[in-house]
Amino acid sequence: MKFAVQYLSFFVIQQEGTDPNGPKKYKHYQTLTHEEYQDSELKAFLDGEFKRIAKRKAEVNAVAEQVPTKIGRFVVEPGYDLSSNPNYNLFQRLRTAGDKAEFHDCADDLLRIYMDTNSVRGGAFVLATAKLNELYDDPFLFLFKCDFESKIARVSDEKSLISQVEMAINAKNIKSIQYPNMPEEGMLEEWELKIHQASHARYFEDFLKFVSYEKSKPEIVADQVMEMVQSYIETRWQGAEEDSIAAAMASEGVEETEEVVAMRQEKQQFDVWAAGEKRELQEKWTHEHVVEATKQIVGLQPDLELKFKLDDVQIKGHMDDYGNNIHIARMNGRYVVLIEGDSFQFEKGVSPIELLHPEEMDEVLRRVGKGLRRVAPGEAPSLD
Repeated sequence: MKFAVQYLSFFVIQQEGTDPNGPKKYKHYQTLTHEEYQDSELKAFLDGEFKRIAKRKAEVNAVAEQVPTKIGRFVVEPGYDLSSNPNYNLFQRLRTAGDKAEFHDCADDLLRIYMDTNSVRGGAFVLATAKLNELYDDPFLFLFKCDFESKIARVSDEKSLISQVEMAINAKNIKSIQYPNMPEEGMLEEWELKIHQASHARYFEDFLKFVSYEKSKPEIVADQVMEMVQSYIETRWQGAEEDSIAAAMASEGVEETEEVVAMRQEKQQFDVWAAGEKRELQEKWTHEHVVEATKQIVGLQPDLELKFKLDDVQIKGHMDDYGNNIHIARMNGRYVVLIEGDSFQFEKGVSPIELLHPEEMDEVLRRVGKGLRRVAPGEAPSLD
């Protein structure tokens, strides 16, 4: 996969003053044609980035809420086509620029929009159109942002040894946008662009006001679970819901029934649970109810992860392992996780556990049932 650059504009964004959130200005350094790019030092710096960006995989529904690479989609009103989207139109102007001057003017327009974004950082800003001649007639548009590296030094001479390099940049944490998105070679999605930014800051995508991003898989699952919770509450407290409506329609002196109060409290408990970053087992639903709910979610979102901790032990599997290979139970007031499978695989480092000849299950349950456990360091042994 070799990209041939058509036009490239190189800008530098500079900080005014010492405040990182203070005003900034930009300067256009040069706009290059294909021939000029071949003889420039930028070729060695960027040639590998075009391929790296194009090869980088991303999903419309990301596997996590915070991922460095995501897919954006141009937003249009129902019944309108792509030409009604301002961001798309600006991208198309760059892709179809007929000469060096026109490309520079369009690049300058885009950078002005970017400069209005909150918390813009200093660095090099590069816009380029590049073609995959063996696959497509139309070029791709690439946007690169390279932040300045602080405290960079280079070997100088025998006297000073090192000298500081002002405005040093590298491609280590380069931010980028590719349009159109190419899910695989030979396939283009003209409604989509691919954006990559290693940092958690969103300013590199925020300037595209008319591009949307689909919910991540964890967000979709959370929405589905909360819909199930709402259905569960409506079914369980159907009579209380009707009493609540009747009480609201009656005079203010009518007190709510105990059932209505209990319903409100359970709703609040679910809201607090859903909002928590680290949550505990709620002990609300039966095993059968959870299995059925899990089947519905896995049917819509296959290969979902199941991750949780029991005290300090991390368990990781797939959502559809619950009820099949992973089981959760109570025993003597404590939680037990049972994991079953056909074979073990240990990672680096040899341990005596790898030499174990496993006991039968009933013997393990008998031992756990007696409450026998390893004494923690510094803990006094049981008098029993």
